[in-house]
Parts: sequence; C-alpha cells; structure tokens
Amino acid sequence: MTHRSLWSHQGCESALRAAHKEPQPAPLPGASDAARAWPMPRPGELGCPQTSRAPRGPRPAHGARWALVLAAGEGSRLRTLTTDERGVAVPKQFCSLRGGPSLLERTLARAEAVVPRERVVVVVAAEHAALWRPQLAHLPPENIVVQPRNRGTAVGVMLPLCSIMQRDPDPNLIVLPSDHFVVDEATLRRSLVAASDVVEHGESGIILLGMQPTAASSDLGWIVPETRPSLLAAVEAFVEKPAPAVARQLMARGAMWNTFLVAARGRTLLHLIDEGAPGLSRNLRDALQLGGDALERAYELLSTVDLSRHVFARSPHALRVATVPPCGWTDLGTPQRVRACLAERRDTPVVAIPHRGVTVRLDLRLQAIEA
Repeated sequence: MTHRSLWSHQGCESALRAAHKEPQPAPLPGASDAARAWPMPRPGELGCPQTSRAPRGPRPAHGARWALVLAAGEGSRLRTLTTDERGVAVPKQFCSLRGGPSLLERTLARAEAVVPRERVVVVVAAEHAALWRPQLAHLPPENIVVQPRNRGTAVGVMLPLCSIMQRDPDPNLIVLPSDHFVVDEATLRRSLVAASDVVEHGESGIILLGMQPTAASSDLGWIVPETRPSLLAAVEAFVEKPAPAVARQLMARGAMWNTFLVAARGRTLLHLIDEGAPGLSRNLRDALQLGGDALERAYELLSTVDLSRHVFARSPHALRVATVPPCGWTDLGTPQRVRACLAERRDTPVVAIPHRGVTVRLDLRLQAIEA
C-alpha cells in the first residue's frame, strides 16, 4: 500500500478512526525547522556506554519518528514471581510470560514495527547489564542508554530523550514500556502510528494512549477526558493509582486506563518534564556532554521524579488522550494481573518473535504454567 498521510484531507478524529481499519506503514516525517544542535555524547560513557566511536551512518532528518523503549525498571512488585532458582529477582522485562521471547524482546518487535531499527532507543539500568546485553545485541550500540541508578520514570524518559535529541533536535517520539502483553499487535500498532501522525502534523504535542477499562482497577493510572465518546480528546484530569472507591467513580465518568504509551513531540515532552522537575534536562544534557563520571555524579544528586504523578497529573491541560480499540492489552504490573493474563490466554498461540536472550519464565509458584 502506498502511504498517504492521514492528515491530507482529514481531521484528527478521522485520522485515528481510519487507523483502526487496516495497517499502514509508518511514515518517515519530512524535515522541520531545526532548533540548535545538541552536542554529541562522548563515547564509552554512561548514557551512551556501548559505542567507542560516533554513531555510524548519516544523521537522521530533524523531526524523524523514534521509538523509546523503557527497560530500566526493577520490577519489585513481581519479585515473588520472577525470582530464579538462585534466589535472584529478575526484573520482569527480561522474563517470558509463557516461554520464548522476553517481554523486552516483544516490546522491541513492537517498536521495530513502527520505526526503523536504527531509531529504536532503549534505556536500561547498569546493574542489569548481564540480562540486557544478549537481548539488545542486535541494536546499534549508540541506541542503548544506560542509567547509573533508578530515579523514577520521568528521569528514565528524560535521559534517553536527551540522547536522542543530540542526534535529532526535534524528534517525533513514541514511548513504549517493556512490561505489556498484547494479543492484537496490529490494532495497537495502528493506534500508535495514528497518534504519532497527529503529533507530526502539529495537532497535539503529547498524546496518551488510553484503554477502555474492564474493571475499576486501583493499581493503574486513569485519564479523564473532557468529552465522551471521542477518539481524541483533551484531558480533564489524570489520576494515578486511585483508591478503589475513586476508581469506580472514574470508570462511571468514562475515564480510561493509562497505558503509559505516549506519542509526543520530543521538545514538548522535555519542556513538560522540566516544569515538574526544573533543570532536569539541563543537568542530564551537561552530564552527557562532560562524560566520565559526570552522569553518575548527576544521578547522585537527583530526586526521584515519577512521570505520571509529578508531571502528567499536574499538567492535564497539556495532554490529549487517544482511545485504543480492544486489543488484548495487559499491564503486567502485579502478580494478580499476571495470573489473570495467563488464565485468559491459556489457549492463545505464542507469536513467533526472534529470541535472542536468556529469559526466565514467570514462575507462579503455586500454579503450573502451560506454555
């Protein structure tokens, strides 16, 4: 199929509605007005530790589409399920749900379905190096961004965003957490591309992808749209992990689950995070430029900043929400969600994905898992 911009003759809701019908290849956005160039990182340092030379190949055009995979989490809530035979807790993104590829590998496949591999960037934790190295060996070395330690999701997004903006000062970003399970990848992919198209054409700077809830869950974030029903709506409020009674009220109001899937103009997201954590981008950018142990020292001084609680919840006016059609999406954030997902998907075939790393099966301890 020859790609035609969803915005050629349609408004934003028409673009999202059209994206629900059939897959379309991800467009390569044209050049946009470029702001000042960001300095390149010094090779061999935290933040860009896997390369010993400048990135190979031509620099991408300004405004290109990038995928940012979040894989630096500790997975503390699933430790009872992901502890190996030696008693070592393996973060969930490096585990497999039903045998075969890890959740991280599934997310990388999801990312490579919407952008070229050379524009897939993954943020990981230094302490997990033995787990992520084999699973990320196929990526360009400069696309692996290493955090010295965990300082919350806002910092975990900001560091790789600063790294991307050293190569592309005005990126069109898709943020993908690595702890999701999805049955219908094609439906999710169409929604990701449609939301990214909206951002590319300047209709909205930050779009959160929301799922219609099936239960009043208190362990997820909730997005309250200003209008309903709508494929793309302004956000009235963002509520992170509400009490059960509040979750029931939100569901009755037509609120949606926050998936933490985000399509955003890179500069817009950077400025919004800086509003919640003033000076964060400057500190990280300076540390990347200095090299050596500058990033480690910068992280020692950083406070923990949560993207949902400290940024999105405080600035709902800056957000839009796009509704994703049912696609069998699950956030594997708690043991209860893992058990429910396995119970629902017992007969679902495992999708073939290149399996590069050493993965650990999620062990439910008291329940046998059929692969």
